[in-house]
Amino acid sequence: MKTRVFVVFAIGMSLALSAMAQSKVKAAEGAADGWLKVVDSGNYAQSWDDAATYFKAAVSKEDWKKMLGATRTPLGKVVSRELLSAKYTTQLPGAPDGEYVVIQYESSFEHKKAGVETVTAMLDKDGRWRVGGYFIK
Repeated sequence: MKTRVFVVFAIGMSLALSAMAQSKVKAAEGAADGWLKVVDSGNYAQSWDDAATYFKAAVSKEDWKKMLGATRTPLGKVVSRELLSAKYTTQLPGAPDGEYVVIQYESSFEHKKAGVETVTAMLDKDGRWRVGGYFIK
C-alpha cells in the first residue's frame, strides 16, 4: 500500500513540475518573440536595452549593435519564422545556474532561405524572462 501511495505521489509531483516548466517555457517564448520583433525592426540598440542583465554585462551596447548589424542586416527581412523547439533547463555551459529556456526557430530571410535562430531566454533578477543569448546558424 505504501508503494502505491508513493507511486501516485511521485506521478502527481512529476505532472505538477511538468506543468510549471511548461508555464515557464510559454513565458520565455513570449519574451523571445517580443525581443525578436525588436531585432526584426532593426532597432538593435533597443534589443540590447530589453535584454537580460547577464547579457548586458557580457557585451556593450555599441558592440552589440555592430555585431548584430553585421549579422542580421545582410540577411534582409524575415520571411518566415517557425518554432522548432523550446527546452527548459537550469544549467547551461559557461553560464551561472539559473532558469533558462533554449528556443530554436526555423527561419527564412530575404537573402538566406534557411537558417536556425537560437534564442536563450533567462529568468532575470527581477523575475521577468528576458533574452540572454542569440545565435543564427
